[in-house]
Amino acid sequence: MGQTIWENDSFVYMTAAHKIIEKSWVVKGAENKETATLLANELGVSPLMGFLLASRDIATFEQAREFFRPDLKVLHDPFLMKDMDKAILRIEKAIDEGEKILVYGDYDVDGTTAVSLTYSFFKKYNSKIDYYIPDREKEGYGVSMQGMDFAIENDFDLIICLDCGIKANKTISYAKENGIDFIVCDHHLPGDELPPALAILDPKRADCPYPFKELSGCGIGFKVIQAFAQKKQINFNEVESFLDLVAVSIASDIVPIQGENRVLAYYGLRQINANPRLGIKAIIELANIKHDLAIENLVFIIGPRINAAGRIRTGRDAVDLLISSSEEEAARTCALVNQHNTERREHDKTTTEEALQLIHEDDSYLNRKTTVVYQSHWHKGVVGIVASRLIESYYRPTIVLTGADANNMASGSARSVLDFSVYNAILECEDMLDQFGGHKYAAGLKLKVENIPAFQEKFEKVVSEQIDDHLLIPRIEIDATINFSDITPKFIRILKQIGPFGPGNMMPVFRSDNTLSGRASLVGGDKKHLRCNLHQQDDPSITFNAIGFNLGNKLEIVNSKAPFSICYTIDENHWNGVTTTQLNIKDIRVMS
Repeated sequence: MGQTIWENDSFVYMTAAHKIIEKSWVVKGAENKETATLLANELGVSPLMGFLLASRDIATFEQAREFFRPDLKVLHDPFLMKDMDKAILRIEKAIDEGEKILVYGDYDVDGTTAVSLTYSFFKKYNSKIDYYIPDREKEGYGVSMQGMDFAIENDFDLIICLDCGIKANKTISYAKENGIDFIVCDHHLPGDELPPALAILDPKRADCPYPFKELSGCGIGFKVIQAFAQKKQINFNEVESFLDLVAVSIASDIVPIQGENRVLAYYGLRQINANPRLGIKAIIELANIKHDLAIENLVFIIGPRINAAGRIRTGRDAVDLLISSSEEEAARTCALVNQHNTERREHDKTTTEEALQLIHEDDSYLNRKTTVVYQSHWHKGVVGIVASRLIESYYRPTIVLTGADANNMASGSARSVLDFSVYNAILECEDMLDQFGGHKYAAGLKLKVENIPAFQEKFEKVVSEQIDDHLLIPRIEIDATINFSDITPKFIRILKQIGPFGPGNMMPVFRSDNTLSGRASLVGGDKKHLRCNLHQQDDPSITFNAIGFNLGNKLEIVNSKAPFSICYTIDENHWNGVTTTQLNIKDIRVMS
């Protein structure tokens, strides 16, 4: 748990186009009651804590011990990954023979952390190494022809490609024809035909026996250096020092924080809070953070700044920051990256407002189950963020498109709602696209501008046929109904140990009824957030401060003097060096 107040990166625009969406409250895991009771007795914890563990598929004392005490010893052998032996042999050859190595990666957080990790590690063993991050505007996502021309012109012998490449058949063939060997380290879904690379490291390959399938791109890079160190008998401490980068990638790329990822994130966070690399330390200092960071801080504070470099200027700035070798260099590069982030926020704000206005002024959107919007002047670097903003206002699969290059091609990003694969829906429209790729909840695509209206209609048809109507209602999954008296220091202490929190291990959401407010007010620059002090009707002695982001419209309920229900997470608020328990309200309802 950690501070969740980071208003600049967690806003919704309450314009005339904004639509207030009522959320569905769903209580989870009634089937876990028996397991929870047995587990609570065995562990000597409260029935509530037993229930929280059981709902995370923890059923035995041994499983609970492993969960509460993550251990790097449980990391899987990297050589279980298909082609890892080939990859390490080729890297050894390059190092032994002094060949030129190019580390190539995507421009987002996952890609730039992966490049920083791999480049920094192998630079110790081969000085003839460089890195390449494609330009978002000029080259787009993935392995570009321009990048391959750079490698050919500069006589590179080996390319280690991270967080992309699994569908780059054409460009990898081009590199191979020009005498360059390719190692793909990716975590995206492969296409029907794998690229002609010397080695392809991707747990999502159908023929890959690696036990854990949800590593980030940077996580794949980590397994490469783990394998190299293992074969060369290099002390694992040298590998472990890169876990801060892995934790940032796990948080920012929204991969499940389960299994191996949970162990990597746990130790990466510990490193960030104890001894972060100079680039991450510079971001923490610039953001004036005085407390230990949690996963959500990486998502809202560290990640956006790293991401902004590739969105606004070049992802090389992010890599330069993360591989900084002096505090002066780190501070200088961090200031530049922070400027990119400021510019990114402005583009984000104006584009979101314009997109919401487009939807508001077009009645054809009223009964749609999708949103597809396009303007040629929108900044390519923020379309993914804007798609997420639009879902906050209109809860449905969303695509934001921009640009019109020399070939009259538009590009954009897709985002989805819970439990619906926007990737699969886009796949059904593949015949209308020039390029696409991504995950269940996020994807990128490129198509001709003149095809946008037809694509909009086909995407709407595909989603309408595939999506269940209940998925178009945002839902809050509630772990348990509790009283404020249950929120004891011991409970909070154990609750922290359930983290790191994220997909697959979300921060528990609780419901409390018969709640009253002692005082309430609207806060934030536009007064859209709700701050209040709460107690329950039958015990006014136990009070908690609470914050409800974008819940300003609930002020009337809170001030009505009638009891209401809330669902919330339990957070820590850090202010002026003082840490207090705070309820982060997700929704408020009049009691029925």
